[in-house]
Amino acid sequence: MLRSPKCRILMIPNQNKMKNNSKDENVAITKMQSQINGKEILKAIQVVERDSMAITESFTSLFASLRSTLSEVTSTSVDHMDCFGDAAGRVQECALDAATKGNRYINSCLKLNEEMKGIDSLATQLKIILRNVDALDSAVNRLVRFP
Repeated sequence: MLRSPKCRILMIPNQNKMKNNSKDENVAITKMQSQINGKEILKAIQVVERDSMAITESFTSLFASLRSTLSEVTSTSVDHMDCFGDAAGRVQECALDAATKGNRYINSCLKLNEEMKGIDSLATQLKIILRNVDALDSAVNRLVRFP
């Protein structure tokens, strides 16, 4: 019987010590966890910061590339517009020249048409002259053959 109370007495302080130890351990564990959590948070922040820097560099490179490409496209577009303007100007000059020559040709054809209206009477006169020349030739040939 004496053993039991002693055991109990021994156990009670041990339990108290365990409780105190477990509180201390809990506090220590909590501190360690908070330190670990703090370290993990710092590591996570460093990873996020490193990734953010990489993303920033990537965006900076992308925007520089886009700016360069846009500049090239703009320059090329300006060159193309200048070329188009030159080509359009040449086409316009050629079209005006062709239209002028076409108008001259049409006017020449109209003049020729007007002049050709009197050709029918001239052709008729030439036919009459040709018949008269043929008749004269025949008469001369008849006169020359008789003697």
